[in-house]
Amino acid sequence: MLVTTKGRYAMRLMADVAHHFEKEGTPLSLRAVAQREGISMKYLEQLARPLVKSGLLKSVRGKGGGYVLAEPSAAIRAGDILRAAEGNVLPVSSCDGVTFDCARIADCASVKFWIGLDRVIEDYVDGVMLKDIIDEGDVFFDVDKISQIVAAKLLEEDAE
Repeated sequence: MLVTTKGRYAMRLMADVAHHFEKEGTPLSLRAVAQREGISMKYLEQLARPLVKSGLLKSVRGKGGGYVLAEPSAAIRAGDILRAAEGNVLPVSSCDGVTFDCARIADCASVKFWIGLDRVIEDYVDGVMLKDIIDEGDVFFDVDKISQIVAAKLLEEDAE
Protein backbone atom coordinates (compact mmCIF):
# COMPACT_ATOMS: atom_id res chain seq x y z
CA MET A 1 0.00 0.00 0.00
CA LEU A 2 1.50 3.25 -1.09
CA VAL A 3 0.12 5.93 1.19
CA THR A 4 0.56 9.41 -0.20
CA THR A 5 0.45 12.74 1.58
CA LYS A 6 -3.34 12.70 1.12
CA GLY A 7 -3.65 9.54 3.17
CA ARG A 8 -1.22 10.66 5.87
CA TYR A 9 -2.82 14.08 6.24
CA ALA A 10 -6.35 12.63 6.18
CA MET A 11 -5.34 10.38 9.08
CA ARG A 12 -3.96 13.40 10.96
CA LEU A 13 -7.14 15.39 10.26
CA MET A 14 -9.38 12.58 11.50
CA ALA A 15 -7.22 11.98 14.58
CA ASP A 16 -7.27 15.68 15.44
CA VAL A 17 -11.06 15.92 15.04
CA ALA A 18 -11.56 12.74 17.08
CA HIS A 19 -9.22 13.83 19.87
CA HIS A 20 -10.78 17.28 20.09
CA PHE A 21 -14.36 16.03 19.98
CA GLU A 22 -13.75 13.40 22.66
CA LYS A 23 -12.22 16.03 24.98
CA GLU A 24 -14.33 19.09 24.17
CA GLY A 25 -17.52 17.68 22.65
CA THR A 26 -17.68 20.49 20.11
CA PRO A 27 -17.03 20.74 16.35
CA LEU A 28 -13.49 21.54 15.27
CA SER A 29 -12.72 24.13 12.62
CA LEU A 30 -10.28 23.35 9.85
CA ARG A 31 -8.45 26.53 10.82
CA ALA A 32 -7.69 25.01 14.23
CA VAL A 33 -6.54 21.77 12.61
CA ALA A 34 -4.34 23.74 10.19
CA GLN A 35 -2.66 25.58 13.05
CA ARG A 36 -2.09 22.48 15.17
CA GLU A 37 -1.07 20.12 12.38
CA GLY A 38 0.81 22.55 10.13
CA ILE A 39 -1.33 21.66 7.10
CA SER A 40 -2.71 24.37 4.81
CA MET A 41 -6.41 25.22 5.02
CA LYS A 42 -6.80 24.69 1.28
CA TYR A 43 -5.38 21.16 1.51
CA LEU A 44 -7.55 20.34 4.55
CA GLU A 45 -10.64 21.51 2.66
CA GLN A 46 -9.74 19.15 -0.18
CA LEU A 47 -9.26 16.29 2.28
CA ALA A 48 -12.48 16.96 4.20
CA ARG A 49 -14.71 16.57 1.12
CA PRO A 50 -14.12 12.85 0.50
CA LEU A 51 -14.18 12.15 4.24
CA VAL A 52 -17.63 13.77 4.49
CA LYS A 53 -18.81 12.07 1.30
CA SER A 54 -17.70 8.67 2.64
CA GLY A 55 -19.64 9.23 5.87
CA LEU A 56 -16.63 9.53 8.18
CA LEU A 57 -16.95 13.25 8.98
CA LYS A 58 -19.93 15.55 9.38
CA SER A 59 -19.89 19.24 8.69
CA VAL A 60 -21.59 21.49 11.25
CA ARG A 61 -22.57 24.91 9.89
CA GLY A 62 -22.99 28.20 11.68
CA LYS A 63 -21.30 29.91 14.59
CA GLY A 64 -19.13 27.43 16.42
CA GLY A 65 -19.34 25.09 13.45
CA GLY A 66 -16.68 22.85 12.04
CA TYR A 67 -16.31 19.11 11.75
CA VAL A 68 -17.25 16.19 13.98
CA LEU A 69 -16.91 12.46 13.49
CA ALA A 70 -19.93 10.85 11.85
CA GLU A 71 -19.39 7.74 14.00
CA PRO A 72 -17.57 7.11 17.28
CA SER A 73 -13.80 6.79 16.83
CA ALA A 74 -14.04 3.16 17.94
CA ALA A 75 -16.20 2.44 14.85
CA ILE A 76 -13.96 4.11 12.24
CA ARG A 77 -11.29 1.91 10.68
CA ALA A 78 -7.95 3.34 9.58
CA GLY A 79 -8.53 1.54 6.28
CA ASP A 80 -11.76 3.48 5.71
CA ILE A 81 -9.90 6.76 6.19
CA LEU A 82 -7.14 5.75 3.78
CA ARG A 83 -9.58 4.49 1.15
CA ALA A 84 -11.67 7.68 1.40
CA ALA A 85 -8.60 9.88 0.97
CA GLU A 86 -6.61 7.81 -1.50
CA GLY A 87 -9.23 5.90 -3.44
CA ASN A 88 -7.22 2.92 -4.63
CA VAL A 89 -4.68 1.78 -2.01
CA LEU A 90 -3.26 -1.27 -3.75
CA PRO A 91 0.45 -2.07 -3.46
CA VAL A 92 0.52 -2.76 -7.24
CA SER A 93 -2.14 -0.98 -9.25
CA SER A 94 -2.57 -3.68 -11.87
CA CYS A 95 -3.15 -6.50 -9.35
CA ASP A 96 -6.32 -5.64 -7.47
CA GLY A 97 -7.63 -9.20 -7.21
CA VAL A 98 -10.67 -8.30 -9.31
CA THR A 99 -9.87 -6.61 -12.61
CA PHE A 100 -6.24 -7.65 -13.17
CA ASP A 101 -5.56 -4.75 -15.50
CA CYS A 102 -2.23 -6.12 -16.65
CA ALA A 103 -1.24 -7.39 -20.09
CA ARG A 104 1.12 -9.95 -18.51
CA ILE A 105 -1.34 -11.41 -16.00
CA ALA A 106 -1.33 -14.88 -17.62
CA ASP A 107 2.47 -15.04 -17.43
CA CYS A 108 2.97 -13.28 -14.10
CA ALA A 109 4.56 -15.51 -11.49
CA SER A 110 4.23 -12.92 -8.74
CA VAL A 111 0.52 -12.03 -8.99
CA LYS A 112 -0.38 -14.21 -5.99
CA PHE A 113 2.28 -12.46 -3.95
CA TRP A 114 0.88 -9.00 -4.74
CA ILE A 115 -2.69 -10.06 -4.04
CA GLY A 116 -1.60 -11.67 -0.76
CA LEU A 117 0.33 -8.54 0.25
CA ASP A 118 -2.72 -6.42 -0.46
CA ARG A 119 -4.90 -8.68 1.70
CA VAL A 120 -2.47 -8.58 4.62
CA ILE A 121 -2.25 -4.79 4.44
CA GLU A 122 -6.03 -4.42 4.15
CA ASP A 123 -6.55 -6.75 7.13
CA TYR A 124 -4.11 -4.71 9.20
CA VAL A 125 -5.46 -1.24 8.36
CA ASP A 126 -9.01 -2.51 8.86
CA GLY A 127 -8.02 -3.92 12.24
CA VAL A 128 -6.82 -0.55 13.56
CA MET A 129 -9.55 1.79 14.70
CA LEU A 130 -9.28 5.58 14.89
CA LYS A 131 -9.68 5.25 18.67
CA ASP A 132 -6.52 3.09 18.75
CA ILE A 133 -4.65 5.87 16.97
CA ILE A 134 -5.76 8.69 19.27
CA ASP A 135 -5.27 6.55 22.37
CA GLU A 136 -1.69 5.93 21.21
CA GLY A 137 -2.06 2.23 21.86
CA ASP A 138 0.63 -0.33 21.19
CA VAL A 139 -1.39 -1.85 18.35
CA PHE A 140 1.00 -0.43 15.74
CA PHE A 141 4.05 -2.10 17.17
CA ASP A 142 2.47 -5.33 18.36
CA VAL A 143 4.29 -7.83 16.17
CA ASP A 144 2.32 -10.69 17.73
CA LYS A 145 -0.99 -9.08 16.73
CA ILE A 146 0.23 -8.50 13.19
CA SER A 147 1.48 -12.10 12.99
CA GLN A 148 -1.87 -13.39 14.25
CA ILE A 149 -3.75 -11.41 11.61
CA VAL A 150 -1.50 -12.73 8.86
CA ALA A 151 -1.65 -16.34 10.12
CA ALA A 152 -5.44 -16.27 10.44
CA LYS A 153 -5.80 -14.91 6.91
CA LEU A 154 -3.47 -17.57 5.48
CA LEU A 155 -5.34 -20.34 7.30
CA GLU A 156 -8.64 -18.95 6.01
CA GLU A 157 -7.33 -18.97 2.44
CA ASP A 158 -5.95 -22.50 2.80
CA ALA A 159 -9.36 -23.69 4.00
CA GLU A 160 -11.03 -22.32 0.86
